[in-house]
Formats: sequence, structure tokens, C-alpha cells
Amino acid sequence: MAYWLMKSEPDVFGIDHLAARPNQTEPWDGVRNYQARNMMRDEMRVGDQVMFYHSNTEEPGIVGIMEVARAAYPDPTAFDPEAKYYDPKSDPDDPRWFMVDVRYVRHLRRNIPLTELKQYADGPLAGLPLVRKGNRLSVLPVTPEQWDFILGLE
Repeated sequence: MAYWLMKSEPDVFGIDHLAARPNQTEPWDGVRNYQARNMMRDEMRVGDQVMFYHSNTEEPGIVGIMEVARAAYPDPTAFDPEAKYYDPKSDPDDPRWFMVDVRYVRHLRRNIPLTELKQYADGPLAGLPLVRKGNRLSVLPVTPEQWDFILGLE
């Protein structure tokens, strides 16, 4: 099993949206960064654990846990001219963009804000891409040690 962190803006799709979905499961569509796509497509497996991170909000931070419920498959929004994430260069016979399905596991007991996580950037969270300056990827790997440390902050 691997560990991940995935970012979403809570007013677009937050942890409460996921918890309210049928079967508490939702496709994680719209990823349009090659590095993030590669991690989802090539490395994520069913059962992998994922931290749900609320970004672009007053207090960005980790708010919950989800798991990968379905391995990567082509993102159909790339082929739909009416979709927000349409990519005219994406070909259904040779898909450019992929997504995974995620399933809600639980809310954290509290939001663990980015400002708090950054306090550990030179210690237990050294190497965590989230606390590095300028990192804007929406999908990030998390080591088992980092995962345990962050959950210990709850």
C-alpha cells in the first residue's frame, strides 16, 4: 500500500461533498498536470490511502482520509467538448489524461493547517513536497513515516 495527498478546493469539491456521494465514492477528474497524472496512472493502486487536502481557502490544510477505490482509467472529461476539463488534443484511442476513483474514509478530528505542517519541514516532514516552497502539484506522494506523523497531529 502507498500513501498520497490530493488537493481540491473545498468550494469546488471538498471532503463533505465526497462524504455525501453515493457509496461515498467519486471519480477524481480534471487532473491536467503530467507529473500528477503519471502518479495516478502508474503508481496508485486500489486500497492506497490518501489525505484529502483543502487548498485555496482561508486555512488550507489536511481535513480527511480517503482511499483509492478504482485504479486509473481514462478521464472522459478530456473528450467532452462541453466539460470544464476538455482537452481537444486528447484522443480516446490514446488517452492523455487519467483519473482514479476515491472513497471517503473519515474526516480528521481537526483540520491540520499548512502553517502547522510547515513547522516540521526541517524535521519529520522534510522531503514532503507539500511543505516545499513553490510546490503546486495536486497529487503528492507521502511516505509511511510522514503519514503516521501527520495523523499523530490530530
